[in-house]
Amino acid sequence: MKKQTISENLLYQRKLKGYTQEDLSDKSSVGVRTIQRIEKGEVQPHLQTVKLLAIGLDVNLDSLIVLENPNEEVIQRKWMLFFHASPFLGLIIPFANILFPLFLWIHKSGDNKTYDKHGRAVINFHCTITLLFFVSLLAFFPFPGFNFFGTAAVVLFGILVSAINIRSALSKGTFNYPLSIPFIRAQRG
Repeated sequence: MKKQTISENLLYQRKLKGYTQEDLSDKSSVGVRTIQRIEKGEVQPHLQTVKLLAIGLDVNLDSLIVLENPNEEVIQRKWMLFFHASPFLGLIIPFANILFPLFLWIHKSGDNKTYDKHGRAVINFHCTITLLFFVSLLAFFPFPGFNFFGTAAVVLFGILVSAINIRSALSKGTFNYPLSIPFIRAQRG
């Protein structure tokens, strides 16, 4: 099987977006001549140039850079899906929103810094959501109508943030879990 090159990936992504070389130059601030030379395979671009092109094309850097082992990217995406989607089991099984990601994190955090970072973020967020869930139940206990809305708001917030982060982790490799209490912190050293 033929290995993809940066020039082929750039040409494919540019045409996929329907951009001319001039359009891409305007969007990326990379010169037209440089784009032409990269697409012809005459030069090997600097990483900063590839980053600018990726931003101009609105694609991940991985879409342009040639991977040594493309199977590893597929495996990493699957683990990201497991980390960020497993908390939805908490809608069926009590505390599974924490226990499943915790199990995955314990199992995979030593394999890859990305797994460690994403796993900690998911666990911290869902510990925070679970804590807020119980606080909302207890805070308005004398007023049954209020605790229903508060609890529903916490659950809905948790579902929405989790769904957004699944998409973000799979497409960009990033996440944003607001209001998380750092129960599990990164190890120093």
